[in-house]
Amino acid sequence: MSLRVIRPGTHSLLVAAGRPGSRHRGVSLGGPADRAAWAIGNALVGNTPDAVALEVTLSGPTLRAEVDVGLCLFGAPFQLRRDGDPLPVAATFPLRAGQELTIGGTPTGARAYLCAAGGGFEAPEVLGSRAAFAPLEAAAVLRCAVASVPARSLAAASAFEVLELPAPERILRVLPGAQADWFDLQALLAQEYRVAPASSRMGIRLQGVPLPKRSGEIVSEVVAPGAIQVTNEGQCIILGVDGQTIGGYPKVAHVIRADLDRVGQLRPGEMVRFELASPDDAERLGRQVADALRKTVRRIQGAEWLSFPSPAAPG
Repeated sequence: MSLRVIRPGTHSLLVAAGRPGSRHRGVSLGGPADRAAWAIGNALVGNTPDAVALEVTLSGPTLRAEVDVGLCLFGAPFQLRRDGDPLPVAATFPLRAGQELTIGGTPTGARAYLCAAGGGFEAPEVLGSRAAFAPLEAAAVLRCAVASVPARSLAAASAFEVLELPAPERILRVLPGAQADWFDLQALLAQEYRVAPASSRMGIRLQGVPLPKRSGEIVSEVVAPGAIQVTNEGQCIILGVDGQTIGGYPKVAHVIRADLDRVGQLRPGEMVRFELASPDDAERLGRQVADALRKTVRRIQGAEWLSFPSPAAPG
């Protein structure tokens, strides 16, 4: 045994690479909602970027160590405590047998990744991936290697800051969707939307002035994470990593690849707008993010230790 779940948190889920090869079976892509944060967290503890980690959402779990383990929490700046004492995020730390780790809430963002040294958490492979289908429950056991980890830290808890690729705040860049001509695209771009409480890994529901559309229906067709569907009431839904594989709502736009991780960090009550990108810009920005992530992971993996000023531990 390694870590026992005392309290599971809002939605704590073991994540690994998704299941793109199973979409024809109706199985969603899955995997981490913020892939860059997952990869960087794993690199900090010495794992390959795709090791199984625990994704925590809005408020995290309380875990008790039954063996000595080395851990790191990276992503949104969650409150983190070991036996009641605050710890910084974006920094590695040991958790000794008998100690308790409490992951509280976060003032910004929505998700972070608890990564375990020695190869990540153990999980069975189902349909080509070790990502779980259901969140943790109390008394569950997370198995990982008995391990220590060198002291490593980063100056920021957000993958967006670490990659040093600034993006406009509270703006998601989009391309026109398959049914963009059903709508006045400027009506989508002209307003600000509020993230609704009924949002999840399946989709981010937005609240705004309803978008009028032309009359008619479409036959259900293939959809993917980032698609912005418009309901019969005129409200928008951004499909997430656990979104369905086909859908019958028309799609007004699609979030570009470079901004998909930012979708995973949207929290209820947050305001967001859309900005139209060109196909060339979308391709260029996607390559920039992928290249920056590869370089960052290699830099962390290639260092014997890292020690940058880490974010202060929340009080």
